[in-house]
Amino acid sequence: MKRGFSTIMAAQFCSSLADNALFVAAVELLRAGGAAEWQRASLVPMFALFYVVLAPFVGAFADAVPKGKVMFVSNAIKVVGCLMMLFGSHPLVAYAVVGLGAAAYSPAKYGILTELLPPSQLVKANGWIEGLTIASIILGVLLGGQLVGPKVAPLLLGLDFPVFDFGIDTPPEAAIASIVAIYVAAAVFNLYIPRTEAPLQPMLGLFALGRDFAQCNARLWRDKLGQISLATTTLFWGVAGNLRYIVLAWAAAALGYSTTQASTLVGVVAIGTGIGAVAASATMKLDRATSVIPLGIGMGLLVIGMIAIHDVRVAAPFLALLGGLGGYLVVPMNALLQHRGHNLMGAGRSIAVQNFNEQACILGLGAFYAGMTRFGLSAFGAITVFGLAVAGTMELIRRWHASNRVRHQDEVERLLAIARSDKH
Repeated sequence: MKRGFSTIMAAQFCSSLADNALFVAAVELLRAGGAAEWQRASLVPMFALFYVVLAPFVGAFADAVPKGKVMFVSNAIKVVGCLMMLFGSHPLVAYAVVGLGAAAYSPAKYGILTELLPPSQLVKANGWIEGLTIASIILGVLLGGQLVGPKVAPLLLGLDFPVFDFGIDTPPEAAIASIVAIYVAAAVFNLYIPRTEAPLQPMLGLFALGRDFAQCNARLWRDKLGQISLATTTLFWGVAGNLRYIVLAWAAAALGYSTTQASTLVGVVAIGTGIGAVAASATMKLDRATSVIPLGIGMGLLVIGMIAIHDVRVAAPFLALLGGLGGYLVVPMNALLQHRGHNLMGAGRSIAVQNFNEQACILGLGAFYAGMTRFGLSAFGAITVFGLAVAGTMELIRRWHASNRVRHQDEVERLLAIARSDKH
């Protein structure tokens, strides 16, 4: 891998670690404040909100400014969101601001890979970045659970700063204050990300950006491989984004777990995803990426299977398997989507289109799940409906790709040949 790749990995690890620790702390902050179940479930779609609203603009911004600088500014915005959460803003509003930082961060994070590396290394690079992201998710949810837990929280609250009184009086607040330091560390790494040789693209006006984004989105959805990889990764991230909270809610209902205990099971899912991601990066090729589509159907069915489990000794390997299917699915499909997007438009714009669709799915599925709990459906009932929706949608995507192979065989084979031959 080229110089600078390790710096990107370090920055991504710290930022993702803080994101996932903050999610657990925010859930506990709402729970401790007596917020309703639907408000806790709403954290997921609120985080996705600015991904959707600002999608036409953040991709162009990532293409117009050095991506290391974009990542630095994004982490600074996340710090602002944390401070809002600490000092009086409603947690859902403050968490949406953190999501704003994440929305600006993502096109730069993924877009710089296509600028720094040749297509032949994209699957391997995605394996590394997804594997490291999974590691940060594991450690992040565990860290968040421990920071609000009965052992670490009293130590944090016992820290005394002369002269200054920050008004931090509860375990979730102490956890959030600690997470700010991790975001600062990520920002420092961002300063050392090298400039690539890719030319910067000028920013357009707001109207022109909206029109340009709509054209890029339509272009990717028209592409016979782009549409399938985009549909698959969109659904995967919609599921994965909401699965963090679903596992917390399921663990509370099925196992009687606290937030700290349930966070370990979210980590188990992430471990499985990491193993699947590493396996995919070692065994899959870009031109065979679509062969993993049926794994998405299995993910939906496994989500439904959670409701029959009431023993942690069964739950742990089951959740690891669920994560493993997801990891093996997303790495090759993500690489294929990046490859097609990079060939069709700028890297930042391609990732912004991807983020828009994926985060819209997270927002939609999150609102769907929160709505089910808001209107009285039990955790088990909501999980069943959620899993059926996922499995059914993945089956439709599988049939869509099969239809493309029959009706547009020449075009699909030509695009696969490009993926096979583009090694530089």
